[in-house]
Amino acid sequence: METEVANLFAEQVSLGMLVQNLVYASGTVGAIFVVIGLMLIDVGGVRRRNIFNATIEKMVGFFIGFTAYFLIGFAFWASQYYIMEGYTLVDTMKDWWAGGALSNAMAQNVDPAVFPGLNNFQIFIFFLACFAGIVNVLLHFAVSERMKASAYYITAFVATIVSSILSWITWGSVGPLTNLGFHDFFGVGFVYLFPAGMAMVFSRTLRPRPGMFSAHPKVSEYRPPNLGLLTVGIMTIFAGLPMIILSCLFFFDPGALAVSVTMADTSVGIAFNNYGAAWAGGALMGAVLAYSTRKFSYLLLGPLAGYVAGASGFDVYVPWQMFLVALGAPIVAYVIYEFLQKRQIDEHKLLPLFAGVGSYGLIMTGLLHIGVPRGGYLGIEEGAYAFQHGEIGVVMQLVGIVVSLGFGIITALVLSFVLKHTTGLDVSDDAQAEGLDKVYWDIEPDVDPVTDNKS
Repeated sequence: METEVANLFAEQVSLGMLVQNLVYASGTVGAIFVVIGLMLIDVGGVRRRNIFNATIEKMVGFFIGFTAYFLIGFAFWASQYYIMEGYTLVDTMKDWWAGGALSNAMAQNVDPAVFPGLNNFQIFIFFLACFAGIVNVLLHFAVSERMKASAYYITAFVATIVSSILSWITWGSVGPLTNLGFHDFFGVGFVYLFPAGMAMVFSRTLRPRPGMFSAHPKVSEYRPPNLGLLTVGIMTIFAGLPMIILSCLFFFDPGALAVSVTMADTSVGIAFNNYGAAWAGGALMGAVLAYSTRKFSYLLLGPLAGYVAGASGFDVYVPWQMFLVALGAPIVAYVIYEFLQKRQIDEHKLLPLFAGVGSYGLIMTGLLHIGVPRGGYLGIEEGAYAFQHGEIGVVMQLVGIVVSLGFGIITALVLSFVLKHTTGLDVSDDAQAEGLDKVYWDIEPDVDPVTDNKS
């Protein structure tokens, strides 16, 4: 035992490292809270006759993404740091696929000269695997009750691989776009804009749900069964996200110097308070819109819109700026939501919140923080990856928006064509009206809602 202890690399398992491990582990807990919140929103927002099927599809889609990310997805994101050091994507794959050398090594047995902070990177596999699953859960909101389960599960696997590649391009500090100046603290591009791009396609290839815009013999009107659960779901997300915010920071000496994942100067307190200011601004403007229009949707969209608008820049805003930017976010969501309603496009979440507000937030970050240094990596003083060699700018923010949405649009176009000609894509209107819980699982709801007419 003495010989074994002597051969351990104590720097990898020091108390300081353990504190960082716990910080990033808390981010995984926050991500799981977000998943729970999204599930509650789903239970409160879909027809009672489809609740079980819709939530179980989200759960399975989450774990498809989670598993695929463990298998190969993390290697794509981590490759930016390997390429920075002169290695290749193939080298990253060898180390970080599910059977890779470093993904299966014990940190205390790995020389820090080979890979320092190994536990942190291994925890990041779990952390980002949760977000791969969340991307699929979010996408399901756009196709819920309408897309066949088999089609959705295939889509979920493909989306995980593509979003993993997109995360390498758009999230971090030394990826292809981030090193050039695209600034995205939270990962709005690959977490929100990518599924929104897919939703742009699927919302047109899938028919509106029965009762959403016109009556069906069995569904006179589409109504969410439990708005209270919707609200609880939103607040559960609010509770989980601060732990994720903390995990979007890197910590260096001296002590615990916090630097954004984008390598912009920031601090823990500023990032947290910006998060709170974003939710507050969005919630208040959402309430103004809701009471002015007498449409409850904006009470629920408002706080989420504020958060999404700020997510790309929580590291560089100051709270009063963040609050003002967040005030404008529900207005953007309102304009897009009303447009979709008039065009009878059955997609009321991803397009207003992510395609619309996410793009607004990225642009505002570029406008209000133009010239702020970021990118590269701390400790590198010269060359293409020098610390903070790049600057925030509007042009690169626009490029990031186009690339992120474009990845989603192209992925969905290809999948739509393939699935239509193989497994089939959509569920029939009659099956939706009957209720997928009944059709697939022989489950009857315990009550008969007045909006479901059995004529």
